[in-house]
Amino acid sequence: MRQITVLGGCGAFPEPGRACSGFAVDWEGHRLVLDLGYGTLPRLLAHWPDAAVDAVVITHEHPDHCIDLHGLFRMRFYGDPGGPRLPLYCPPGVLDRLSGLEPDVDLRTVFQVHPLPGSYRVGPFDLTGLRLPHHVPNAGIRLHADGVVLAYTGDTGPDPLLAELGRDADLFIVEATGRPGETRQSRRNLMTSHEAGHWARRAGARRLMLTHFWPGTDRVTATAAARAEFSGEVLAAEEGLVVALGSGRAASCGGPGGGGFPGR
Repeated sequence: MRQITVLGGCGAFPEPGRACSGFAVDWEGHRLVLDLGYGTLPRLLAHWPDAAVDAVVITHEHPDHCIDLHGLFRMRFYGDPGGPRLPLYCPPGVLDRLSGLEPDVDLRTVFQVHPLPGSYRVGPFDLTGLRLPHHVPNAGIRLHADGVVLAYTGDTGPDPLLAELGRDADLFIVEATGRPGETRQSRRNLMTSHEAGHWARRAGARRLMLTHFWPGTDRVTATAAARAEFSGEVLAAEEGLVVALGSGRAASCGGPGGGGFPGR
């Protein structure tokens, strides 16, 4: 099995029935999580009931990307005390932010921390983290295994490194916040769906998944804007959507209005 499951695709805070940023990657038995924002942990446990995760990657310290990592910490700390530490790849600010929730316990008793940006071998993957512009340090993630590339921006403003991050990716997951007034900012830290399509085209990616939608965003309109720039398949990060990696197929969607394949 080589696939990715959307745990959540909202930015800032979750809409009813949805969750913030999070993705579960299954690769021939290896289980890797990309971000764990608000509402993602229950969805992760529905996907992997035994909570046997092999590695977690967090792009940055904003809670809509990392807050449920604290819930995973408590599961490990109280539910499996003394178990092996879980590899965690993240910028330094992530544990600093979460430690305020549990100041009497060192989160490193559960997590084996590896700083991002950087390059690592993670199970079957070559993982590369590239620094991208945001309000806090953010690492875009590139995973490569057996000729297949999965890339994920986390949160970012427009930057030439996006073309390198998603170069020839089978699936490029790109933030498309579309926050009102964002394009008028002098320093850009977020993007629109149109810009996501632009950078997916520049990268030569095969498929694009839009994510981190500002609450209230019309996702059909967002995917249409991305298609104006990108000629490949465009998906929206709907909770429960499963996408096969390397085969070009999307599977089921259990999110709001589920049953279809949004953005196709």
